[in-house]
Amino acid sequence: MTASVAEYITINHPTPDTRVWHEIHGDGRPVVLLHGAFSGASSWGGQVPALVDAGWKVYVPERHGHGHSPDVTDEFHYADMAEETIAYLDEVVGGPAEIVGWSDGAVVGVLVALRRPDLVRHLVLIGQYYNSSGRAVGGILDALDTADDEMMGFFAAEYASESPDGADHFPVIFDKTMAMINSEPEIDLADLSAITAPTLVMQGDRDEVTLEHTRGVVDAITGARLCVLPGSHLIPIETPAAVNAVIVQFLGSDH
Repeated sequence: MTASVAEYITINHPTPDTRVWHEIHGDGRPVVLLHGAFSGASSWGGQVPALVDAGWKVYVPERHGHGHSPDVTDEFHYADMAEETIAYLDEVVGGPAEIVGWSDGAVVGVLVALRRPDLVRHLVLIGQYYNSSGRAVGGILDALDTADDEMMGFFAAEYASESPDGADHFPVIFDKTMAMINSEPEIDLADLSAITAPTLVMQGDRDEVTLEHTRGVVDAITGARLCVLPGSHLIPIETPAAVNAVIVQFLGSDH
């Protein structure tokens, strides 16, 4: 699907005049899609058309060091990514939006909802743990910890196809990403009780997060809903029709 907007813009975080890439599709009330690690706007290709058809204006920003957005910091931290997203909501979207986060994007969504509840109308969290007790054993993340040359080559080629920083910068991105993933997030689930936005928590039944942990997230957030679909961490790609139907129903049609 062709974006109505696909361009570089500047925002004032994490550095003044940070250059980031974003796409905007459709018209209506805003929904912002937050991607995961080693990915960008294209990872939401299975969701954007369905959301546009349902009447939403879909914003898909790429955080610095991801997709087309250049890398501008020495380290990656979820807290900085949340501040970057808050800047995007304030400066580009211009106010509150529906927030849909997948993987790392779900951590970012939670931190935005905690820090700036005024910017989050509804919150959809897909396939993510919020402290290390919820990380599933034997999944994609464990494979990345011992990535061989073939896997690294695949990720490097994908990175180089979009990033202005070039293939030679991918080892830096990989090391920063894995350092963050292996030490963050460490959020006490009780702290999630401060989230006031209506929340949907989704995961695959063979995801990177344990079902027990996800149930704890749902229990911690007042009124949160749970959806478990057959599939892996990649359910937005594996089963887009099912994922889209649940998201569209949750966000509602009265917008």
